[in-house]
Amino acid sequence: MLNDNTNTSIPATRREKLAWILYDFANSGYTTVVLTTIYNAYFVSTIAMNNGFNSAEATLFWTLAIAIGNLLVLFSAPIIGAYADIHRARKKLLFIVTAGCIIFTALLAIPEPGDIAMASVFIIISYFMFATGENLIAAFLPELTPHEDIGRLSGVGWSIGFLGGLVALALCMAYVIWAESAGQTATDYVPVTMLIVALFFAVATIPTMLYLKERGHTSIRQDHIASNAFKRVIKTIKSLHNYPELRRFMIAIISFQSGIYIVIILAAVYAEQVMGFDTKQNIILIGIVNITAAIGAFGFGHLQDKIGSIRTLLLTLVLWCIAIFTAWSSQDINTFWLAANLIGLSLGASQSASRALVGLFSPAGHYGEFFGLWGMCVKLAAIIGPLSYGLINWLNNGNHRDSILTTLVFFVIGIIILLSINEKQGKQRVNT
Repeated sequence: MLNDNTNTSIPATRREKLAWILYDFANSGYTTVVLTTIYNAYFVSTIAMNNGFNSAEATLFWTLAIAIGNLLVLFSAPIIGAYADIHRARKKLLFIVTAGCIIFTALLAIPEPGDIAMASVFIIISYFMFATGENLIAAFLPELTPHEDIGRLSGVGWSIGFLGGLVALALCMAYVIWAESAGQTATDYVPVTMLIVALFFAVATIPTMLYLKERGHTSIRQDHIASNAFKRVIKTIKSLHNYPELRRFMIAIISFQSGIYIVIILAAVYAEQVMGFDTKQNIILIGIVNITAAIGAFGFGHLQDKIGSIRTLLLTLVLWCIAIFTAWSSQDINTFWLAANLIGLSLGASQSASRALVGLFSPAGHYGEFFGLWGMCVKLAAIIGPLSYGLINWLNNGNHRDSILTTLVFFVIGIIILLSINEKQGKQRVNT
């Protein structure tokens, strides 16, 4: 039998909460630099298009790589979550996938223009490690703070995370400016930015690995952990009928997160292909968006604890619709900047509220499993959203402006589903 030396009754210290928050700070460099700002545009315009593909085909290849990474997470997230609960292995697994993401992010410095297969493999593996780490760190949240403060702590985490992305982006920006002054081109300095992100992630995640504690308990035999993990996942999926509010929320997540992931994965591509931005302009754009996203996560995180998570989410999804319409209709830089900052406010708030709401709707002792299911829904959305955009853009012969307008559908469906969810009943059900 495993030793049941649980520490679930030990209150989380401020240092431990800070250690949890700093993981968001550490891993946001990957999201900001690799997925949103620099490497995605570089993959499309340099790696893929230098292999003979046009813009529409190159964009489709990028979305396919991200879709494959998410497909791996889709099938593994609930199993890993259940395994982590049974084995009390969340922190051990978090360390493994964090190290994996750091290594393969650094390896992104190797592919040269035209090396689309190598770049795709490294993106898929690094993304899988990154996304799995996000699921694992989220599962610690309900054990670190009382339920009434989950929204605040989650919001602080997201806001600090966006600041972390901003710091990583600033380091890359400083290097890009120096490299350009030395006569270097994107093929010279973009690979180095991947090394900067990897090093930043490695250093910034040290407090998390040192001070975050493993909580939970188990009495499952070690030689049956794998089979029990799978059985628990199946049981968890079936048990969703006992939590109707959580079940509907999971469906809503698939919808509105599809739209969010389109923006995350393709923002810099859209800015480059439609608005004519270069690497430096994209860095400035996403840097400012990170600031507004941090403000949105922090501000709406506090608002969430006052007016409720569902109302907060509804408000942010309306902002998303306004932002997407503004981006589609923008014909000048100023209007596009307005859209970008609206997206920033909406992004921080919606991501924070979603993570907190899963914690509020999940029964104690099963956080790893239900956050694993949350991760599964998010990654399904990350497949549906960017891949649908890539296909629509390919069918539109690379017309990004018309393609971005289809994103509104995902947010409208999410709003309709959220209107049917009773937050109070969802909270009461897990406490009965």
